[in-house]
Amino acid sequence: MSEEEEEKQKNIDKELEKSEVSEESQAKSHGEILKEQICEGKKIYSLSTSSIIMSSLTAGLEIGFSYMMLCSVFYFFSDSLAEESLFKIIALVYPLGFILVVLGQSILFTEQTSLLTLPVLNRQHSIVSLLRLWGLVIFGNLLGGTLIGLVLVWIGPKLGIFDVETVITIGKHVAGFGLPTILVSAILAGWMMGLLSWLVTSSKDTVSRIIIIFLITATMAFTGLHHSIIGNVEVFAAYISGTEITLGQYISVQSTALIGNAIGGAFFVALLKYRAFVNNVS
Repeated sequence: MSEEEEEKQKNIDKELEKSEVSEESQAKSHGEILKEQICEGKKIYSLSTSSIIMSSLTAGLEIGFSYMMLCSVFYFFSDSLAEESLFKIIALVYPLGFILVVLGQSILFTEQTSLLTLPVLNRQHSIVSLLRLWGLVIFGNLLGGTLIGLVLVWIGPKLGIFDVETVITIGKHVAGFGLPTILVSAILAGWMMGLLSWLVTSSKDTVSRIIIIFLITATMAFTGLHHSIIGNVEVFAAYISGTEITLGQYISVQSTALIGNAIGGAFFVALLKYRAFVNNVS
């Protein structure tokens, strides 16, 4: 890094340090939110590998409660509503798992994508360390999702809360698009999840955070945007339940959604929010 770049970085760090905590009745400033996000991201980098995997595994498991509820609602109203309407009303229960994960502070890839990118943009961690951390979080999230998917596919029909046909219908709905469409859809979902993380940090009470989580994730569900972690449960459950979803289709949909979510969170939130602050300092 050149002397000019070092000096510029020092100025950025000074401005972040000057971002004082606002009064209880005042909204947080851009610098205050950014400072909190960077500090929170740095804390995750300091965790041990086992802690990161366990926390991300927990998030993958907990997101399964959203899947359980959306399957149950879809099945319960399947005799009285058209399929198109069913895919809209499940937006009301879709946020449950996200509320559990975010308020419980488990590590969810899409929520943490922008958060983990900010310390790299602020030159406190390397891109290699970011990719390593992303890999651990994705591994834990997907493992948790597949485990809860196996459990729910078995217990759902046993309890009579949904059937195998419901599982397959939902999985086909998620996977039934071309990869370019899934990519752009996932970018938008990653963008919204990055904003969710930013807005949750800007909030000062639990009720506000729950409302933010509900509004953003319900919007994602209503519009059908592709979220790689709950989408993993949806498509994997359909894959193990029948022949309509192949292994190749599951892998291609899942990898495309992960790439799109990463782009949406890292570029459209982390980079743009950080550059807006830097440009103001300059």
